[in-house]
Amino acid sequence: MTRKAKKEYLIYKLSDEMKSATRMDAELFKKLDVKRGLRNDDGTGVLVGLTNIGNVVGYERKADGTLVPVDGRLYFRGYEVKDLVKATTGAGRFGYEEIAFLLLSGRLPDEEELQSFKDLIFENMPLQHQTILHIIELEGDDIMNILSRSVLEFYTFDDNPDDVSRDNLMRQSIELISKFPTIIAYAYNMYRHKEHGRSLHIRDAQPGLSLAENFLFMLKGNDYTHLDARTLDLLLMLHSEHGGGNNSTFTVRVTSSTGTDTYSSIAAGIGSLKGPKHGGANLKVCAMMDYLRTAVSDWTDEEEIASQIRRILAKEVFNKSGLVYGIGHAVYTKSDPRTVLLKEMARELAAEKGRLEEMAFMEKVEKVAVKIVSEAYPTKNFCANVDFYSGFVYDLIGIPREIYTPLFAMARIVGWCAHRNEELNFEGRRIIRPAYRCVTEEKTYVDMKDR
Repeated sequence: MTRKAKKEYLIYKLSDEMKSATRMDAELFKKLDVKRGLRNDDGTGVLVGLTNIGNVVGYERKADGTLVPVDGRLYFRGYEVKDLVKATTGAGRFGYEEIAFLLLSGRLPDEEELQSFKDLIFENMPLQHQTILHIIELEGDDIMNILSRSVLEFYTFDDNPDDVSRDNLMRQSIELISKFPTIIAYAYNMYRHKEHGRSLHIRDAQPGLSLAENFLFMLKGNDYTHLDARTLDLLLMLHSEHGGGNNSTFTVRVTSSTGTDTYSSIAAGIGSLKGPKHGGANLKVCAMMDYLRTAVSDWTDEEEIASQIRRILAKEVFNKSGLVYGIGHAVYTKSDPRTVLLKEMARELAAEKGRLEEMAFMEKVEKVAVKIVSEAYPTKNFCANVDFYSGFVYDLIGIPREIYTPLFAMARIVGWCAHRNEELNFEGRRIIRPAYRCVTEEKTYVDMKDR
């Protein structure tokens, strides 16, 4: 057997043995009261911490302990997000920077403070020359990996990377919020140049533009409308924070509790968000809708739509996972407030792009899918989550699918930083260290010659 064949056989043998080594009796989880996925039996999350930053409300608990579904509400620092969104959009201004100020500081800025904060973000958007070269030299189409590696590289160019004082944490937070749009735009343009032979454009951020506008400019020049930028700004606001319990934010808090540096902690959060069960969900929705647009001949026929949804649930069509993507949420029950806000602007954007027929089809699929999934799982409550529409909206704006998940990170970086700063500044903080019980039998060591 050749050396290569021996290696391949060993890998096969070890992977085959891994099946039995990772097997676990499902009944043990119930017997030992293990909170799988840190979830209680009623589906709620296990309480592992306290925060002043964000709150996600999807149900209310009665005196007898039962849960009552309610219309979803999302709060940033005590302010309901729908009020923050309505206030900024109603005044005709971009809101992400205002949300970032609020999440980082705990209060809303006045006009002068907000302008100074916007100026500070703009000043920090350019990348170090070495980072630009690093992005240009990278191969591959996974922008999330490039983003993670770029963040880790910032450690090298930071004069005080391990300093966890408040001043230094705030400086690092603002620099990361500022640089994420630049990294993602440059990385995608490099990917497009290498993979598709398109011209390579490295555009500098422009003074006087919002973060959303500057991202679109760096991505594709002046080829965007004011409504495109306003809609992206809304998505950034809606994705900026979602409580301390979502997987990527919890990952940032867990790593921060060890005292590690900001860049290592944020890179860990990016790795969590990259997972298809977290930040990649809207891509699954896009693939499902691609299938439905072809499979359903009459987009106005709810019965034909229902037939396809039932077949998806039965694992007969699409990717045969049995999942209807974009329907259901870990906390929200009757509605996802982000979806409600996004749909309003999505209709306006679809009208601008001449794609109202597709928007109407999306809304019909949402209505039918919620009904059918609820019938299939009558003990749970379902609504369309924000991922159901976010991919479609990105497509309306003209944003390529390769950066849908990186855009999620671009928005959530402010929430990650706020939670990291809170974790490190909480008096009496402790390293997060839950328990795992080992259930394997004790064994006696066997000498090599006797194995």
